[in-house]
Amino acid sequence: MADYTNFTVETDAEGLALVTWDMPDRSMNVFTEDALRELDGIIDDVTKDEAIKGSVFTSGKETFSGGADLTMLKDMTAEFARLEAEDKDKAVAFLYDRAGAMSRIFRKLETSGKPWVSAINGTCMGGAFELSLACHGRIAADSDTVKMALPEVKVGIFPGAGGTQRVPRLANTQDALQMLTSGQTLTPKKAKSMGLITEIAARDALVAVAKSLIKNGLKPVQPWDEKGFKLPGGPVYSAAGANLFPPAIAIARRETSGNYPAVMAILKSVYEGLLVPFDTALRIELRYFVEIMQTTEAAMMIRSLFVSLQELNKGARRPAGQPETKFTKIGVLGAGFMGAGIAYVTAKAGIPVVLLDRDMDAANKGKAHSESLVDGQIKKGRATAEDKDKLLSLITPTADYADLKGCDLIVEAVFEDSEIKKGVTAQAEAVIAKNAIFASNTSTIPITGLAKNSKRPANFIGIHFFSPVDKMMLVEIILGKKTEDKAIAVAMDFVRAIKKTPIVVNDTRGFYVNRCVLRYMSEAYKMLIEGIPAPMIENAAKLAGMPVGPLALTDETAVDLAQKIMKQTVRDLGPKAVDPAQLDLINEMVDKHDRKGRKNGKGFYDYPAKPAKKSLWPGLKDLYKQKKPEDVDIEEVKQRLLVTIALEAARVMEEGIVVDPREADVGSILAFGFAPYTGGALSYIDGMGAKKFVKLAKSLQKKYGADFKAPKLLHDMADKGETFYERFDPYTSTPPQKQAA
Repeated sequence: MADYTNFTVETDAEGLALVTWDMPDRSMNVFTEDALRELDGIIDDVTKDEAIKGSVFTSGKETFSGGADLTMLKDMTAEFARLEAEDKDKAVAFLYDRAGAMSRIFRKLETSGKPWVSAINGTCMGGAFELSLACHGRIAADSDTVKMALPEVKVGIFPGAGGTQRVPRLANTQDALQMLTSGQTLTPKKAKSMGLITEIAARDALVAVAKSLIKNGLKPVQPWDEKGFKLPGGPVYSAAGANLFPPAIAIARRETSGNYPAVMAILKSVYEGLLVPFDTALRIELRYFVEIMQTTEAAMMIRSLFVSLQELNKGARRPAGQPETKFTKIGVLGAGFMGAGIAYVTAKAGIPVVLLDRDMDAANKGKAHSESLVDGQIKKGRATAEDKDKLLSLITPTADYADLKGCDLIVEAVFEDSEIKKGVTAQAEAVIAKNAIFASNTSTIPITGLAKNSKRPANFIGIHFFSPVDKMMLVEIILGKKTEDKAIAVAMDFVRAIKKTPIVVNDTRGFYVNRCVLRYMSEAYKMLIEGIPAPMIENAAKLAGMPVGPLALTDETAVDLAQKIMKQTVRDLGPKAVDPAQLDLINEMVDKHDRKGRKNGKGFYDYPAKPAKKSLWPGLKDLYKQKKPEDVDIEEVKQRLLVTIALEAARVMEEGIVVDPREADVGSILAFGFAPYTGGALSYIDGMGAKKFVKLAKSLQKKYGADFKAPKLLHDMADKGETFYERFDPYTSTPPQKQAA
């Protein structure tokens, strides 16, 4: 048998081949073109070798596989676009051939005439799970680390290598649709109960159990290739099918608002595929897969939610030449909600943390927050009592600054007041090492100003977390004018150590995320003042793809905080910096009606005691004369909410606050859920083209004023036919770029 780079093949005395997938120089196995080519050859070799009676497929790594390398798909779509410009038919033929390769190889495996068993020893995702489903038997290790899923829908595509056909032929159709359309992750126990795996075995006996399955007479034929096969969920044209597919389509439309073409393609593939023989079903699946691969949504989501996200998580923007930081001790100043959350995620990452507050009662209360979070995890079966003890042992509450001695990094998370921050900075710097890094978690105060309180501004940086810290995956790293590369590297290493995504932002009022969020909220206030009914504003936001409406988001962050920000902006920049009508609205909400948001149970929404759900405050319709719903253009409302954010993101790029479009896109999705199907705030512009976007912005500017004025950057890009990823090519710039001091 030939030698392979990514696989080894060993045949035992009983004629059972063990194919072990272990790609060199990669921490996780993924399907690349080379790996697929080798697998194709192995299947041919196993099939031809009469001495081989069957084969077990497993991984030589801790995990099984992450599935297809989506960078390969990104390259495929780029090549398709190039070919399409020359010859559309040739381009589509290319896509059919390349996109269908994996499906053809897996079909060859399952019809080879020899039994194959997949021995799943760890995480098994996407194409790797589709490979396993093509095997005649599947054994999963009995371990919490084993997770299986077909998550492609989360990046705008769907399982196109037989997943939409094999899953509903093994599992109940309803369960199959739920799994496929949500990207649901399965434990071995759940997968077995669904019929997707054959057995669960101890990790150290995995291969032996897989081999015994073959020796005990495993059929080398899939159930759907045998005469008389019946679908587990019953035929499509049956009472069960009639009760399943119409509501499934309705639910999909409700959940996606038609923004995610891949979801509907999954439903079509399953519905149509279950009506025909299996090989025809695979052709149907491929047809829809090729169709989806040509969509703007797929291209943008693959780029932002897989490629860019992965690159940022690996430290794409980390300064070169700086040694990796190994953290031995972190200090957190302030044990309030934010500080306690930062302490929790630090301890969860296995790093000792000192949690300091003004007295021991406050510090202990902060530690208790971590205890309550772990208790919640235990109730859900996601943590054990041992996990709790270990995590809490890493958090040391204190009121003594001397306990900060030896900290590699200090994260200040005290009250948003410059004088308070000045005081704690001085006290902390008096005891920490000269080379320690000091970071402020401020959300509103410029870092350059705060750094003036420090004796070591080169080591001073902003690390802006979002609330709640344990759930929000984005962290903004804010550069002061004197911040040096070491501080940037340490900050990024910390963010990556706690398994969050860092983006690097230059110093400005509101940094990046808050500037965009405030625009989103502001546009909603303008709409209320215009008399657009509040339910239409909130529903339009969700129809546009936003997870939370702007009024609900204001409540979550607090209406009185919006008031404070507006008043501070007026003090700093003058009365013209804030729309007086919007300030009047917020003042009336807070001062007249005491509606401060979720925190006091009443804001734009009312928050009754559970289990009752929140609902919009009826009094909103009495604040301004209401337009009739039929007089409101809902498509225009959707556009206003997305365009105002995208324009602000473009301004931030023009000003050099953010210099890498990957960070702007990923940041907008992770921080406030900017319509993920667009790929992010800048990809929303790129997706429609700068010229078309500028035209849309101009039409909105004519109706709704200067907030929709496109910056010069966009006009220039429109004239040149550029995209953000061409204008600000992230692969040619030197990270991270700072503004001139």
